[in-house]
Amino acid sequence: MNILFLTLSHITTIQERGLYQDLLREIIRIGHSVYVVSPMERRNGEKTRIVEKNKCKILRVKTGNIQKINLIEKGISTLLIEYQLISAIKKYFSDITFNLVVYSTPPITFGKTVKYIKKKHKAKSYLLLKDIFPQNAVDLGMFSKNGVIHKYFRAKERKLYELSDFIGCMSQANVDYVIKHNPYIEPGKVEICANSVEPWPPVTEGKLAFRKKHNIHEDAVIFLYGGNLGKPQDIDFVIRCMEQNMNRTDRFFVICGDGTEHYKLKKFMDVREPGNILLSPGLPKAEYDGLKACCDVGLIFLDRRFTIPNFPSRLLSYMENAMPVLACTDRVSDVGQVIMEGNFGWWCESADAGEFTSLIERIVSLKDRLSQFGQAGREYLEEHYTASQSAGVILRHFDIAKEEIHYGA
Repeated sequence: MNILFLTLSHITTIQERGLYQDLLREIIRIGHSVYVVSPMERRNGEKTRIVEKNKCKILRVKTGNIQKINLIEKGISTLLIEYQLISAIKKYFSDITFNLVVYSTPPITFGKTVKYIKKKHKAKSYLLLKDIFPQNAVDLGMFSKNGVIHKYFRAKERKLYELSDFIGCMSQANVDYVIKHNPYIEPGKVEICANSVEPWPPVTEGKLAFRKKHNIHEDAVIFLYGGNLGKPQDIDFVIRCMEQNMNRTDRFFVICGDGTEHYKLKKFMDVREPGNILLSPGLPKAEYDGLKACCDVGLIFLDRRFTIPNFPSRLLSYMENAMPVLACTDRVSDVGQVIMEGNFGWWCESADAGEFTSLIERIVSLKDRLSQFGQAGREYLEEHYTASQSAGVILRHFDIAKEEIHYGA
């Protein structure tokens, strides 16, 4: 099949490691042709072009700026992107007939592009639902559920769901939420298609040098938060958690990432100068992998106000490196349930910093057994969250030549 993949993620090559790159490599390995459409923001100063590498054509479409900008500019760029994508697809892929279009949220504004591909090519469609918008923005108080903005984007969301032949959700809680809040959807087309990776061997080098460089006590447990530092993480709560654990020699915290709320952590660090907390900007993949190898436990934070069941992809990064996980989330997400059932970590609601500290105390007391929890996480990843499994979930609906393909071979 010829498969078109639409995403707002900046993909320049599928040889890089990542949720979508790993999935696309697996689909190509199976024997399909993949064509990627990915934005190239105006700030880069480059024109729309095709990059062809490793049996994959990537159409880099010049768009407005989308990431790390104010909401007004982001909103305008997001609204224009559909027309820019359709124009580029018509120009650069005019000689290709697509059998399947796969696309991910965010954004929910791919509807016109998907409709165009389905109508012109008689293609089937598969939505990878990674973000339930606009409800997540309502949860965080970004706009009202009764306002014009919500009504506009809710209509876009509904249209995208209706256009999708199948909707792949990150977890069972996501499946249940989509079906419950969208009764017009045929329940049979909503399924679990989890975040997944092509697992690499855990990185194990560098711990001693890292401890020496940052003057970390040899018996301290090192906790790592790696990822976005924005409103979904409730940085005020993160700061309260750090305040309760400052300047303790038996624990050390590394916070690595960028985002709209990073400045709050920077101010906290500048004013309080904690001796056992390191704040780092986001790192390239290879450097971040090296940082993970130096840490003992992964952290996840989600705002307690969420009514949608988020399932952060950074969980897989920790599991891949055989790290146990401590998740502080709302009560709706089932990420904590997965962690507890898999016996590779701990969960608490992101409402009481004291509860977080109690779990930190427990984890520190278990420092000699942390590798056992981490290995359980690695095994759970290999059993449930591999790119080959996700490819199989998607393609089983559309591949008419199943007898010629052996999934996972």
